[in-house]
Amino acid sequence: MRALDLDYMLGLVPVILGYVPLTLFMAVAGMVFALILASLLAVERVAKVPVLDWFVIVFISFFRGTPLLVQLFLFYYGLPQLIDALISINGVTAAVLGLTLHFSAYMAESIRAAIVGIDRSQTEAALSIGMTQSQLMRRIILPQATRVATPTLMNYFIDMIKATSLAFTLGVTELMGATQKEASGSFLYLEAFLLVAIIYWVVVEALSWGQRRLETYLNKAYQR
Repeated sequence: MRALDLDYMLGLVPVILGYVPLTLFMAVAGMVFALILASLLAVERVAKVPVLDWFVIVFISFFRGTPLLVQLFLFYYGLPQLIDALISINGVTAAVLGLTLHFSAYMAESIRAAIVGIDRSQTEAALSIGMTQSQLMRRIILPQATRVATPTLMNYFIDMIKATSLAFTLGVTELMGATQKEASGSFLYLEAFLLVAIIYWVVVEALSWGQRRLETYLNKAYQR
């Protein structure tokens, strides 16, 4: 049984850290687009617009019911065979698109649950004093729904960061891709993958700390 090559691990740190920005970019971009799309889907699920509601239900069902890896392959390898405009799509774009659509399906249900969880009496009181639907949404529903949904949405963001490792299957050299290449050249797989695991762990713990601070801030108005 050999000991860990700590010198190799320390020398690999700056190399692997150089790919952290790309990983975070894909995760942040996917989160922003997914949040926008999920909000629209959630509002539609609450409003239940005829015909459109069926498309939304099928969309959510498909992206929740199929593996993310399969979806990435569909966007990167499958759709370009049907749509010529997608032939030039690169791995990063396909990864962000896959992350956006996959996680928006989950996030939409969380946001919808947060919206419908608002006490109906508050809605009736707001409408009785002459608030419009847009004012009701901005001043009453969304602030409370944001507080309720934030922990779940942050957990999805953390999952999204870890899911970016699948972008390596599309030829994107991010954290996991860089680690695989370095390990293949040195054959020190244990050291390389242990190092990338620690880096993912540190990033996730930093986000978890930020999540707790955000939850504390959002809950201040409701503390007695």
